[in-house]
Amino acid sequence: MTRFQNRTHGISQDALADLVTEAVQQALIQQGTVLDTQALVSVSAIAGGLAAAAPFLPQAQRLAIGSFKGECAAFAPEFFRRLGEFARSGSASANRADDGPMPPFAAPSSAKRTNDLQSALIEDWAGEVAGSTFLEEHFRIPRSTLHRWQRRNEVIALRKGGRKHVFPLAQFVDGRPASGISEVMSAIGNPRLAWFWLTRPSPQLRGRIPIEVLKQDMVCDVVSAARKFSST
Repeated sequence: MTRFQNRTHGISQDALADLVTEAVQQALIQQGTVLDTQALVSVSAIAGGLAAAAPFLPQAQRLAIGSFKGECAAFAPEFFRRLGEFARSGSASANRADDGPMPPFAAPSSAKRTNDLQSALIEDWAGEVAGSTFLEEHFRIPRSTLHRWQRRNEVIALRKGGRKHVFPLAQFVDGRPASGISEVMSAIGNPRLAWFWLTRPSPQLRGRIPIEVLKQDMVCDVVSAARKFSST
């Protein structure tokens, strides 16, 4: 029996991490969590790794975790901020030797959380977007055509302050929206949630990204997956 094997259930730590990672990723997608593709994969993997490590810890450490009464959610933003700094710093061991141990996490205030949320921009999760003027000048899409597509839900339009809308550029193929967007909109309804789902790996499509599948003219597969996603 290896050090990564559970004596009770016989599942390895790596296998358990994979199971938790997949479950977390599906939960985030189904809840419409705003994350870019790489962040979604990374966050799910971190959650899976942390959860899977717990059953294999020494008893004293498991008891310490069980007795922890802190607000875990409050520490999460600081944890990921520190993780980003740690990743950018290069060698972890060298930094520890030079700078000493990292100071303990400090729970962010409610005001900071609110400001962080309000500072999120459409481009942070939706990718590159543009208004009707840009599309007319660079994609040669007349405004009247764009508005007609919007009325028919054939294009994803995201509200950006007041009555202004912007259009994710990744949905266009040869100057037209990808086929099947209207069916996805019919299934999901909300344009933001629809675009979020279209641009993230989908469990219903075995991890493929729906908008990329649409561009391969596999409309039926994507529409079926969108309906399953909406029903959950």
